[in-house]
Amino acid sequence: MTTIRIVTDSTADLPADIRKQFGIEMVPLQLSFGDESYLDAVTIETDQFYKKLAASDQLPKSSQPSTIAFKELYERILTETPDAHIISIHLAAALSGTYQSAVIGSTMVEIENGESHITVFDSKSASIGIGVLVLKAAEMAAAGSSKEQIITVLEQLRSDTTIYFLVDTLEYLQKGGRIGKASAVIGSLLNIKPILTLDEDGVVSSIDKVRGQKKAMLRIVDLLGQKFNSQEPVTVTFAYAQRIEGAHEMNELLKSHFNVQGTTYYELGPVIGTHAGPGTVGLFMHRV
Repeated sequence: MTTIRIVTDSTADLPADIRKQFGIEMVPLQLSFGDESYLDAVTIETDQFYKKLAASDQLPKSSQPSTIAFKELYERILTETPDAHIISIHLAAALSGTYQSAVIGSTMVEIENGESHITVFDSKSASIGIGVLVLKAAEMAAAGSSKEQIITVLEQLRSDTTIYFLVDTLEYLQKGGRIGKASAVIGSLLNIKPILTLDEDGVVSSIDKVRGQKKAMLRIVDLLGQKFNSQEPVTVTFAYAQRIEGAHEMNELLKSHFNVQGTTYYELGPVIGTHAGPGTVGLFMHRV
């Protein structure tokens, strides 16, 4: 039986203990605050990142892992486990060149080896939206599922997962150039809360702008109600930036409207947190 090994990148926002538990390998993106460079989730932790983010006038820049970083990891895995097939799951290609780096790295390995041992999978998602796919793949691999079975389930789960991000402040969208400074000032004065999503290609888009946190949460419930009925069992995964209270409040609201069978919480990592900012709550809902 072929051994399945799972690889992802740091934007999946999976803690180190979870990765270790499931044998998941991770390639970090790089973050730069001016002249200071860090490897995401390796040489900078989430709490440290948010402190630096709050103190910085400009957003840090992120850069994708090199093709060599992927090639070397793939080669190490195949040396450790010669019969392995690698499933490498990454940040949406529409958001980053990370997926393409993984593809090129895998091609370099395959040219040298003369055969294919690697499948690179576009999550078309971000943060724990990737993590949900990675964990599912790792669980199926541990249970002895084949590459084909895992990819089929990943494709289904990817299409079935609904994603919303509720941004607490407009400051970081303004710093990132997504909205103008005047719009940010006016929006903040009016307590405007943008609701963001990822479309089927993984592109960030604004669904709505609602005045006040409570109304924004109710609007998300309304949007979810257009895709899920109140009786079907669903699971919800939250990614929160620093303040978990918003995720807890959102979860209580969801449980009063939907048949929530399970809830998990993860902290939103540096790459996505750069643009969303502290206080952001991301939710990822899918059918059980």
